[in-house]
Amino acid sequence: MSVIPLPLPIRSVAAGNGSAVFSQAADLFQLLRDGEPRTRAELAAITGLARSTIAARVETLLAADLISPVGEAASSGGRPPSRIAFNPAARVVIAADIGASHGVVALTDLAGTVLASTTADLSIADGPETVLAWVAATAGKLLADTAGGAPDVAGIGIGLPGPVEHTTGRPTNPPIMPGWDGFDVPGFLQRSFLVPVLVDNDVNIMALGEQSTQWPGDDNLLFVKVATGIGAGIIGGGQLQRGAVGAAGDLGHVRVPNADHVICRCGNTGCLEALVGGPALAAQMRELGFEARSVRDVVALARGGNGTAIAAVRQAGRDIGTVLATCVNLLNPSTIVIGGALAESGEHLLAGIREVVYQRSLPLSTARLRIVASRAMESAGILGAAMMVVQHVLGAAMIEATLAQATASAQH
Repeated sequence: MSVIPLPLPIRSVAAGNGSAVFSQAADLFQLLRDGEPRTRAELAAITGLARSTIAARVETLLAADLISPVGEAASSGGRPPSRIAFNPAARVVIAADIGASHGVVALTDLAGTVLASTTADLSIADGPETVLAWVAATAGKLLADTAGGAPDVAGIGIGLPGPVEHTTGRPTNPPIMPGWDGFDVPGFLQRSFLVPVLVDNDVNIMALGEQSTQWPGDDNLLFVKVATGIGAGIIGGGQLQRGAVGAAGDLGHVRVPNADHVICRCGNTGCLEALVGGPALAAQMRELGFEARSVRDVVALARGGNGTAIAAVRQAGRDIGTVLATCVNLLNPSTIVIGGALAESGEHLLAGIREVVYQRSLPLSTARLRIVASRAMESAGILGAAMMVVQHVLGAAMIEATLAQATASAQH
């Protein structure tokens, strides 16, 4: 979460009758966040409040542009009543997904719909100031190019390819990110944008993006990214589980049985990543005489029907399944989503994972378990970065702060 919990940018709001008004209007807004258009009479019936009370709170939210009219309901005689709904176009979110060798910056609305985006090759090893300066400059250009002029920014969400202390937004001993350890990511970006800045690792935001856009009713989901490294984003009880220091989900360094001969970059032996991570699979294929410099080359061989590559991918699935079987018994997810570059090999990887998970996990744990490929694919990170911000800035406390600040400004 940002080191500066700023409220949303505001527009003029008429003065209310004290902090209780802000809180009550914020509570009503949470009801309207589902996007379903409702009349004031319908809101009164749902909440049990008087129509005059509903009318006052609606006017407060309309003045802040957080809701908007969306047409008229059927009339039973007389003037048709107007409907109102959440206004996702009220603000935009800057979302950034930074990988080891590429970066994506996008603008979304408050519903997570991508409005514009830019992708570029860059190296995370260039350091935080170079990479984050590119993020800020790219976001500024996207805002400037937006039709109708630069809109208000609600916040910035950014995913990084390493461990992050989410409460401060600072990377923590990231192995492939020289110069990033402890760097004040929110503080740097807030030099350009005085808005909340939220930072998390890339797999966590992919899990959030996948769950919020593709599996919104699934409160217990495990997202597994299989690429250069292997990691998991854990959603339990509807909440992203980061662990005590943000290190939850590091599957790549779980030991695989009978692999003690394989030395991992972390110094241990038998780690899953050292056995079936992207570089390891590419090295296996090269040893067998095939041209494979990266995990994407292995995927291309498998998708092209190369039997050796298909066998290697399926065995990688079995090894991953060995680790996931323990996760299933421990966490009891209802859905496991497989993403990352190796997931693009299709059913070959999934078949190996399913084979072992269903064999090694307890029957009760797998009774309703789905193991599927990512639906959001390469968009998962951007969608998750955006939704991380949306969930923060549209929460009742932040909306209350926004309305209170707007009213104070109107009084002066």
